Amino acid sequence: MPFEVAKLQVFGNSNVGVYIYANDRFALVPPGLTPKDIDTISKVLQVDVYETTVMGTRLLGVLVAGNNNALLVPDTITQDELSRLRSSLGDFNVVVVRSRSNALGNIIVANSHGALVYPNLEDEVIKVIRDALGVEVIKRSIGGISSVGTVVAVTDVGGLVHPDATDEEVEFLKDLFKVPFRTGTVNFGVSFVRTGLVVNSKGAIVGNDTSGPEIARIQTTFTGL
Repeated sequence: MPFEVAKLQVFGNSNVGVYIYANDRFALVPPGLTPKDIDTISKVLQVDVYETTVMGTRLLGVLVAGNNNALLVPDTITQDELSRLRSSLGDFNVVVVRSRSNALGNIIVANSHGALVYPNLEDEVIKVIRDALGVEVIKRSIGGISSVGTVVAVTDVGGLVHPDATDEEVEFLKDLFKVPFRTGTVNFGVSFVRTGLVVNSKGAIVGNDTSGPEIARIQTTFTGL
């Protein structure tokens, strides 16, 4: 099937990446989305969609991270949430990460080849991430921004990064994640690309304010063209 890009709002908000997490296996969404929106997410990303909360909140894209090997959740997740999540995902590896930061989605970005993390992340957490995701883990900021999960979106096909990333940083990202990278924006000029983008190897959901040229760049980037 062709790589499809669909526009969406979540609770009237174009910051779709704040609320939704997806990999090539599944998507996690907060309770309260319409059946039409859930159907759109499932069809465009070609995955099963599961409703959940983390820490009782809807901010799934902020709080969880991962790749096609494992899902990382903060240790502030409730036991009920963790049990329901593990039941929904079956044999998929769900790993609880004990860190000073709960916002794992903001500080970790990964695909099947590498992971980039917040420069001050604890060394013991780096080992947990490496073992869970099965990839090399590198600490560094991008474009002077330490919350790397907000400025980098990556799949096993391509990656999009904040337009302030230097040529050297773009080359570094290509080497780490083993995919082509481009700079870009979402939601009509927003540089924090992950806030308005949910993407896997099969499709992308973008915020409703995302322009035609931004969508064209996203399609080109994540189809490896």
